[in-house]
Amino acid sequence: MPELPEVEVVRAGLAKYVTGRTVVAAEVLHPRAIRRYVPGDADFSGRLAGQRIEAVSRRGKYLWFELSSGDAMLGHLGMSGQLLVQSGDIDDGPHLRIRLRFADDGTELRFVDQRTFGGFTLTELVDVDGTAVPEPIAHIARDPMDARFDPSQVVVRLRAKRTEVKRALLDQTLISGIGNIYADEALWRAKLHGTRPTGRLAPATATRLLHAASEVMTEALAAGGTSFDSLYVNVNGSSGYFSRSLNVYGREDEPCGRCGALIRREKFTNRSSYFCPRCQPRPRRG
Repeated sequence: MPELPEVEVVRAGLAKYVTGRTVVAAEVLHPRAIRRYVPGDADFSGRLAGQRIEAVSRRGKYLWFELSSGDAMLGHLGMSGQLLVQSGDIDDGPHLRIRLRFADDGTELRFVDQRTFGGFTLTELVDVDGTAVPEPIAHIARDPMDARFDPSQVVVRLRAKRTEVKRALLDQTLISGIGNIYADEALWRAKLHGTRPTGRLAPATATRLLHAASEVMTEALAAGGTSFDSLYVNVNGSSGYFSRSLNVYGREDEPCGRCGALIRREKFTNRSSYFCPRCQPRPRRG
């Protein structure tokens, strides 16, 4: 599933191609693509027609189009969603879910989603600490790439939680945008095991971890994100290549680039955690 760097790559591409353009028609080709929009596809299409896209914004793994009406079209890519800017001459393909056509009769915006876990809705914007965000994600915390992200405040909240540090990194109400891949990478850089209790983290250690998370996601963004298959692409259909720079994720039984010990994998909820047993020793009990 795309994490913050991947979604930011998509957002930046969309901003370049659709900001300032006016929607002339919106076509919903699969009901699951707007399943959270209760009024249905006809209302969705009708409300979008004639709207000018003022900006494309993001918080964590969510992105939205700010509309001239003052509302927003909020979306999540899910596991396989793609937002593609394409010529209308290009074949639709079997997984096209939403199509936006514009008044300038130029390129279309297409939402393609093979597994149909992603989707969009129309919603109002609300003020959260001086920032306008879609109402359904008002509870989502700021992310490390947000100009108003406050690491010191997050450190206090992180240390107050009674959980394991990896679970805290994945808590989108604490810090948004970090998923399984970048949590493992940040923990490796900070030399912390994912099961370390948050209450045992010294302030300096927690700060080091947040810096590591910000650092790894900034590097991933510069590389166009992480692509393990053809399902994550940018708006032009190109894959990211940060997977070549991953230190632990997906590298079970390969040598750690820092100490040479073999990377291990263990179950984590319904996913996996990757870590170096020497650089990231499991915390003692008690």
